[in-house]
Amino acid sequence: MSAVELILLQRVEKLGQMGEIVSVKPGYARNFLLPQGKAIRANAHNRERFERERVQLEAQNLKNREEAERLSERMHGLSVILIRQAGDSGSLYGSVTTRDIAEAATQAGLGITRNQVILPEPIKQLGLYEVSVALHPEVSMQVTVNVARSEEEAERQARGEEIGVEQDEEPTLAELADEGTPEGEVSEETAVEETPAV
Repeated sequence: MSAVELILLQRVEKLGQMGEIVSVKPGYARNFLLPQGKAIRANAHNRERFERERVQLEAQNLKNREEAERLSERMHGLSVILIRQAGDSGSLYGSVTTRDIAEAATQAGLGITRNQVILPEPIKQLGLYEVSVALHPEVSMQVTVNVARSEEEAERQARGEEIGVEQDEEPTLAELADEGTPEGEVSEETAVEETPAV
């Protein structure tokens, strides 16, 4: 397949800056860049239109970037708590996805969508995680995601305490046998009658 030429309407990570003409695979253009409004086809009509509207687009981009920077400063240090069920080893029953993080961040006052959350892979263990959120193509921020089984456990994790596996200690058989009998003595219950050999 041949590459498709597009004019970028905003900065796209690992591709280019606003106004650049780039060549991409048809599927990437058709499924991502064009529907999201990040680019337009690089034909003669669109090139003329882009040059006419370039100043307005750059001004709008600058305004959006400044708003994103202000939001990033205001929400600096944001931490969200996600309560999930997990096994004794700390493995979650299910996983935490970008949608879960976006919903929790929105409830905390940072209105974002799941597409803005950059999560290399779903979270499958209890713990604290630093997750990037792209507020603008040129502005991102870190959000601390605290995944715990309860509010109390989340507070302990946030303080830096190690969350171990909580197990009820059951006495061993040796401990049960030793209870109540002084050393060297054998209780009547545990004594075994010797039967003479016939």
